[in-house]
Amino acid sequence: MKILVTGGAGYIGSFMVRKLLERGDEVTVFDNLERGHRKAIDPRAKFIKGDIKNNKDLEYLFVNSSFEAIMHFAGLIAVGESEEKPDLYYQNNVVGSKNLFKTALNIGRVKKFIFSSSAAVYGNPREIPIPESHPKNPTSEYGKNKLAVEEILLSLQKNNPEVGFIALRYFNAAGAAMDGSLGEGHNPETHIIPSIIKSALLGIPFKVFGNDYKTKDGMLALEKLHKEKRAYTYNVGTGIGYSNKQVIEAVKKVSGKNFDVEYSQRRKGDVDELIADPSKIKTELGFSPRFSDLNTIVNTAWQWHQKQ
Repeated sequence: MKILVTGGAGYIGSFMVRKLLERGDEVTVFDNLERGHRKAIDPRAKFIKGDIKNNKDLEYLFVNSSFEAIMHFAGLIAVGESEEKPDLYYQNNVVGSKNLFKTALNIGRVKKFIFSSSAAVYGNPREIPIPESHPKNPTSEYGKNKLAVEEILLSLQKNNPEVGFIALRYFNAAGAAMDGSLGEGHNPETHIIPSIIKSALLGIPFKVFGNDYKTKDGMLALEKLHKEKRAYTYNVGTGIGYSNKQVIEAVKKVSGKNFDVEYSQRRKGDVDELIADPSKIKTELGFSPRFSDLNTIVNTAWQWHQKQ
């Protein structure tokens, strides 16, 4: 298949690009490189630098290339930053996505979409683990953005039965490639495992935002849309949760390094606990998470960050 991957220079996007290429797909990456990394893009993929907020960039893309499906990973992802810069996040994540879908349909005639959504759409859960039917009450601007894009896709699908989409609600994707060739790095870095590893590598304190919390994949989706164009949502997770303290201890154990932990006030928008109920994606798509235990996640991340 000819597949467009937006945000293919980012963390999840770069892994998806590699897997698509390995199965023989023709892949084009569209990324503005503001937060992504050029070196993370597989050299076998075609790369077009552009911004989903820029209609001229999108028109150029779809006039000069044809695609059978779009996997949309382009987006700003920091919960805390979304609270500080809500307009920036809305313009990039919501308006940019709307531009992408509109141009893809009107010029590119693309009718299959995979959207990288988030568990942040649920907000503080009423039940654990969280099923896809759980009420959507996002507590952050980031979560509201993701839910808004899901609703845009749902509206497109209702108005055009030929359109099919799947929203994948990720629950804290983490870790690195088993061979250490790809990993997780953001600027600014807000994700917990890279941040803790930075503390271990540099010997600096790790800051936890709050200590009063009440705590205790994509190619299959393409195959689903190939068979039937409809609207689907799936949780992507293991059904097992880890607290911040458990992750900190795992990094200390794997790295063999000790570092101080400092606690400060909660960040606005953070929730207590998010644990997926992945039964739907397992039953309907045959999804089975691998290499997802905490020790493997931290080990691979540690090896990758040491190389950087």
